[in-house]
Amino acid sequence: MTKVLIVEDNEMNRDMLSRRLQRKGYDIEIAVDGQAGVDAAMASRPDIVLMDMSLPIMDGWEATRQLKANADTQSIPVIALTAHAMAGDRQKALDAGCDDYDTKPVNLKSLLEKMENLLS
Repeated sequence: MTKVLIVEDNEMNRDMLSRRLQRKGYDIEIAVDGQAGVDAAMASRPDIVLMDMSLPIMDGWEATRQLKANADTQSIPVIALTAHAMAGDRQKALDAGCDDYDTKPVNLKSLLEKMENLLS
């Protein structure tokens, strides 16, 4: 079963996304801030990370940079999830090391396509 780490501080977003992905057959792990996300990824080595970029403790930009700088986690695909849809935000996420980018509210069909592309 594919393990997905969702790093999201908003409880409503976290619950909605985790329930929808579980119904699609994914094994879900949750972290509520960037540091917890880095720690969880190091400990459990998920198959993919869905990273909110606006997080407490450590933001998603820095959490992604740390995951991509570590030999043990650098190959784990990271999809940035953000409400920031301004010009340049996609490139900023890619520059931080994210493998793809999606905006909130999440379009599940689009997100699943991006996840499957990165996992194949």
